[in-house]
Amino acid sequence: MNYWLMKSEPDAFSIDDLKRKGSEPWDGVRNYQARNFMRDGMKVGDKIFFYHSNTDIPGIVGIATVASPAYPDESQFNKKSKYYDEKATREEPRWVLIDVKFERKLARTISLEELKNRDELADMPLVRKGNRLSVMPVAKGDWDFILTLEKP
Repeated sequence: MNYWLMKSEPDAFSIDDLKRKGSEPWDGVRNYQARNFMRDGMKVGDKIFFYHSNTDIPGIVGIATVASPAYPDESQFNKKSKYYDEKATREEPRWVLIDVKFERKLARTISLEELKNRDELADMPLVRKGNRLSVMPVAKGDWDFILTLEKP
């Protein structure tokens, strides 16, 4: 099993939206490295930290599971979509998505500030300067440690 962190702006799609829907295609990823993680690294059953970004207190708010293998993101073919890509074809799609299934909300938000202040997480990509990826791997040790922070 692998572990991941996926970021979403809560006004676009929140952990509560995922809870209400149960599962959702994670569309609109337009970064090649993030795409490659979804396409080549994610497997059904992998665990995901759901992270709220671009909010007053950015941080990890829930846990989800990879619910499907990667498949073409249909929005790349839709000329009316903000995610349309004129270079993408059905024969050679450029962008993929995975389905994400709700597991649970955390008891509290584990803030980015709190994560940055933990020496144990110094090597985690999320806390390194300049890392703005919306999809990134999480080491098993980091995953386990972060879960210990859930209870105040």
